[in-house]
Amino acid sequence: MVRLTMIIFAVAGTTLAGIGVVIILSANMATAQNIIAAAALGAVLAVPISWLIAKKIA
Repeated sequence: MVRLTMIIFAVAGTTLAGIGVVIILSANMATAQNIIAAAALGAVLAVPISWLIAKKIA
């Protein structure tokens, strides 16, 4: 199941990080610190989401 979680994380992590960056850019809060924080938060949020999705699939 760890393998499936990592595969899902590869998709979910980049998607959620990208969504966070787009939100920051749309809100006119575009500083390097905000962009990096939004991308990191998206990647961190993707870990439990990936695990839950993998658990439901397997």
